[in-house]
Order: sequence, then structure tokens, then C-alpha cells
Amino acid sequence: MVVGLIGYSYYQTIFGEIVEKDGAIYIRKNDNVGDIKKNLIEFIGDENKFFWLAEKKKFSKPKAGKYVLTKGMSLNDVINLLRSGNQTPIKLSFNNQDTLEKFSGRIAEQIEADSIEILNAFKETLFLEENKLTDSSVLGILIPNTYEFYWNTSAEEFRNRMLKEYKRFWNKDRLAKASALKMTPSEVMTLASIVQKETAKTIERPIVAGLYLNRIKKGIPLQADPTIIYILKEKNGQDFIVKRVLYKDLEIKSPYNTYLNRGIPPSLIAMPDISSIDAVLNYKKHNYLYMCANIDKIGFHEFASTLKQHNRNAKKYQHWLNKQGINR
Repeated sequence: MVVGLIGYSYYQTIFGEIVEKDGAIYIRKNDNVGDIKKNLIEFIGDENKFFWLAEKKKFSKPKAGKYVLTKGMSLNDVINLLRSGNQTPIKLSFNNQDTLEKFSGRIAEQIEADSIEILNAFKETLFLEENKLTDSSVLGILIPNTYEFYWNTSAEEFRNRMLKEYKRFWNKDRLAKASALKMTPSEVMTLASIVQKETAKTIERPIVAGLYLNRIKKGIPLQADPTIIYILKEKNGQDFIVKRVLYKDLEIKSPYNTYLNRGIPPSLIAMPDISSIDAVLNYKKHNYLYMCANIDKIGFHEFASTLKQHNRNAKKYQHWLNKQGINR
């Protein structure tokens, strides 16, 4: 009976239910069995049993990744899982971060690689040269969406996957539409970034895109305020708040100043999402050349085909700004 009880005790320790709740643990690439103690303690009440069995099974090096534990698992189940490397993928997502630095921070919250590693991977000289990119234009290969990754994906693996997703995004249909506009994918992305910043209303983006394309066809400067705000933030820091673009701002010498320069800026001013990119490729045909914020429908714009009509709209908007006390 004594032998039987001892045997049963060992059996229960190894194969009995010990995981107390559902959840996930994250193991870094250099972690050993001792390092994962703090991860396991909330799932198995007595971590000493785990270390005892790990030693018996000669398990000392867990494989990095995210592992999902379910209530009722045994110690044997847990060790076999961590040894197998059969990790659970994560759903990684990002939206239109304005800068590569902000983007790197957003991604670092979701995978093992830290923000500096991610930033350096995208700014690596060889990678940029091989793909004809720059520190400014590399933001354009990032298509905001939700992707499936393993948590322990390295910064370089993540970067390469993003480039692959970018090339997949630019399928034959989108490339044909860009060609019809006599624009490269990079130019479409840049114009889309301006559309993105010009209006948060998805329904309005094809109209705004059509307006800018009308100006390009006529050789008229885009005169897009978001490009001026971009210049001001580059000059004063990303936390610099611009509620109103002033006339003096329009005179700032910069290749991104779409009041002084015709055509599309050298690179993106932000990360456009898919709705803004497709708004350019599927722009709405109309005769509009001017736009102004709509004070009656906040967030929307009033469009005009003539300067006279636009001046009336602009005067109304400027009067509203003055009344609100918005001077910068």
C-alpha cells in the first residue's frame, strides 16, 4: 500500500491537473528554466514540482515564443509544450503611425524585439539600398493591417515580412491603376499620405484624392496644409501642436512645401492606411480644385471648382477660427 501511495503521488505530480487557469506565457530567446519561474508561478501553485520534473526529463532550455496554457494541463503537458516549440501565433496590428519611431514602438509592444532593434532594422543601409528606399520613404512599405506572427519574430524577420506584404499588396490590379494615373506605387503612397492627413472621413477620401489629381493634371501646386504641418513638426518636434496654419508658414523653404513646389513631395508625410491608398487609385472624378474645412459639419470639407467660391468658404472658416480664438 505504501509503495502504491508513493507511486500514485508521483503519477499525480507528473500527470495530474496542475495548471489553475487559462492564459499565456512568453519566453525570450535567452531564457532558461530558471528564468521562466515568474511566468509559471501564476499558473502552477508549486513551481518546485515543475523544476523537479524538468530535471528528471533533462529539460533546461525552453524554446522562445508565446505558449498558451489551459486549465487542467499537467506538468508533463507543460514541459512537453515548452520543449516542442509549438507556440501560438499572435495577431499583430498597427494603424497609421506618423513616424518610423512611433511605428517601432507600437510593434515592440507586440513582439519580443524592442523598438531600437526594429527601428535599426528598417534603417539598415544595405536594406535601404537594395530596395531603393530612404529613411523617409521606408515608411511607405508598411501597410496598416492585422498580420499573424510568432511572438519571438526578430526585427529583421519582421521587416522582411513587411516588405513581402507590401509587394503582395501591390497586385496587378493596383499596379495597373497606378500606371493609368502615370504614377509609381511610391508616388501613390505619398499622395495617399496627404489624403490621409487631410481628412479622417473615409467616405470623403476619394473626393480629396480626385481634387489633388485635378491640380496635378493642371500643373497647380497641391497647396495641402498637411504638408506644412509636417514641415513644422519636423522642425519643432513631433509633439508640436498645429491647430492653424499661418500665412508665414507657407513661405518655409522645403521640398515638402506644396505651396511653393508643384507636384508630389519627395516622400510620405505619414503612414496611409488602405482606404487612403485605394482612394487615390479609385479617385472620384469631379471638377473640384479647392477645399476648405466645413464649419457646419465638423470633420468634413466644402469643395469648390472656382477660386471665387473657395474664397467665400475660406473666409467663413477663417472667421470661425478667429471666433474660437485659434491663432496657432
